[in-house]
Amino acid sequence: MLEEVFREEWGRVLASLVGFLGDFDRAEEAAQEAFAIASERWPASGVPRNPGAWLTTTARRRAIDRIRRERTLAEKIHLLAVPEALMDEFDDTVADATIKDERLELIFTCCHPALPLEGQVALTLRALGGLATADIARAFLVSEETMKRRLTRARAKIRATGIPFAVPDAHRLPDRLDAVLAVVYLIYNEGYSGRVDLGAEAIRLGNVLAALMPEQPEAHGLLALMTLHHARRRARFSGDDLVLLEDQDRSLWDLDRIAAGRAALDRAIALGGRGPYVVQAAIASLQTRVPIDWPRVAELYRRLVELTGSPVVELNRAAALAQAGEPAEALRAVDRLDLDAYLYYHSTRGELLRRLGRDDEARAAYRRALALATSTPERRFLTRRLEEF
Repeated sequence: MLEEVFREEWGRVLASLVGFLGDFDRAEEAAQEAFAIASERWPASGVPRNPGAWLTTTARRRAIDRIRRERTLAEKIHLLAVPEALMDEFDDTVADATIKDERLELIFTCCHPALPLEGQVALTLRALGGLATADIARAFLVSEETMKRRLTRARAKIRATGIPFAVPDAHRLPDRLDAVLAVVYLIYNEGYSGRVDLGAEAIRLGNVLAALMPEQPEAHGLLALMTLHHARRRARFSGDDLVLLEDQDRSLWDLDRIAAGRAALDRAIALGGRGPYVVQAAIASLQTRVPIDWPRVAELYRRLVELTGSPVVELNRAAALAQAGEPAEALRAVDRLDLDAYLYYHSTRGELLRRLGRDDEARAAYRRALALATSTPERRFLTRRLEEF
């Protein structure tokens, strides 16, 4: 119970403290103190009716106490403009609504383009998700010390460059929101790789974004996309073997997640969403239907190519064309792409050549894909394909 409350409230409390103190390090220290006090008191006294307000008020008072103990006491108290009301005893009847939710400001600060992408990802997981530094390090296969330095550099750059704790102005919001969504999707894809499960954490961040920006269709589109993909996660692998979509055991699919993903997609479309995340979510939704409308999937991929210009998306469109019964047209599309260093270019090409009866060329393509494979499931899948000839 306590752990669940802590995970739910961490980002909200830290955001309020960063907005109040203007300093990431001070805010995190105060938040950690408040959560430590709660872990000691709540098991005996019970969880307060408004845990977020309790934690935020306790953390603010701890921060003020800490500042008062420092030598530059008077100046810092003056600079912080601490409201006198915060010195009073905490009133347990205070409503959560009295504490402004500043998580949106925190998200845009963590994902500011002035920060390196690796710093954006790490800071978002630490600040919004409340993940321990060691857990983030394990997720990205680096040492804990490396991750600590990464987080320290990101916080220092925020201070040094004066990155604002604010939601961007309307004319900058679309580009900045795209950057935020890209960070969240990157986190999801790291989790989806199977090394460390960050998928659920990315979906939680997606829910926060959709709730805080309810009129932004791409926020709902990204949430739908991640939720629909995550619903099929258990069926994607059988032991160490990769299982293709058409071979997946649908009884392993999470139907509640599929319903939630479709609801988020419906919301995005109702808002007029036609962006890349909405289109990808529509594709993912079609792929949960029986039977799959592959011509429609191929058409949506064509639209996505127009939006992104990505050769990888064009490769996916070709795969959908093959599923729709047009392997020759699909191969022509694939052969126009410059993706020689990309594993799935060669595995897709091998499958198309196999379907067209060009076995020698198919074997060569699969061997090239196998040489590029880095994970055990990929190598096992491609080895099985070669053994089938």
